[in-house]
Amino acid sequence: MRDILSDLDLGEKGDKLSDPVRETQIGLQKQLPKRFYKEATVVAGDDQDFVVALDGKPLRTPSRKPLGVPDRELAEALAAEWQAQQELIDPATMPLTRMINTAIDGVASAQEEVFEDILRYAGSDLLCYRADAPESLVARESEAWDPYLDWAANMGARLVLSEGIVHVEQPPEAIRAIAALLRRHSSPLQLTALHTITSLTGSLVLALALAEGQGEPSEIWDAAHVDEDFNAAQWGEDHEAAERRAKRRVDFDAANLILLSFKR
Repeated sequence: MRDILSDLDLGEKGDKLSDPVRETQIGLQKQLPKRFYKEATVVAGDDQDFVVALDGKPLRTPSRKPLGVPDRELAEALAAEWQAQQELIDPATMPLTRMINTAIDGVASAQEEVFEDILRYAGSDLLCYRADAPESLVARESEAWDPYLDWAANMGARLVLSEGIVHVEQPPEAIRAIAALLRRHSSPLQLTALHTITSLTGSLVLALALAEGQGEPSEIWDAAHVDEDFNAAQWGEDHEAAERRAKRRVDFDAANLILLSFKR
C-alpha cells in the first residue's frame, strides 16, 4: 500500500512537533488524493497497540511505523476520521491523524526537547497578564482565571501576576512545580496533545488543568477566550476570527481526546 500519510503531508520524518494550523494550510494547498479504500477499521498491533487499517491493511506513518495508539477508543476515533473521508482525503478534517502521526514520528525521538518547549510557556502564561481596565473585563478575567491559578498555587506553582503586557519573571520554584506536573503527562502522545492545547490557549496552566481533570473542556476553552469574547460583546463578532476559532476548537477537542485516553 502506498504511503498515504506522506502524500497528505501529515508530518515529515524528524518533525519535533506539528503546527496544526500550518499543516492544514499546507494540506489545502496540495492536490488532495482520492479515497482508495472502502473501510477504515481498528486491528490489534504490536506492543498491545491498536492500529488503524484500511481494507484490512495497517496504516503506517511516513517513518514506516504503525499508526497505532494504546487505547481502543482513541484508535476508533482515529479510524473514524478515515472512514468519514468522502471522494477526496482531506487532512484538514483529520486532527487526530496529524497529532498521532507527529507523536510517533517526531515527539517520540525528542521528548525532552518538546518537554522544555512546552515548559517555556510557564514563563509567560496567559492567565498571569491581566487587563487594568475596564472594570468589567478585570472582573471577568479574575472570575475565569483565578480558580486555575489557585489550583496551580495549591500544587506549589504560585505565579506572579502583571497588568498589561509588561513581562514578569516567574519564581523558579513555581516553574519547577509546573515542570513536576508536566512530568506526569510526558508520553509522546500526551506531550503532543499538551503542546497543541498550550499553543491554542496560550496557557500551560489551562492545559495542565485539563490533563489533571480540573475543569471541563468547554470551561477551559472559554477561559482562554475571555478577552476575545469581551471584545466581541463590545464591538461585534469578527466572522473571520470566529471561523479561525472554530477550526482551532476542532484541534483542541482532538487533543483532549488524546488526554482522555490516558484516564481510562
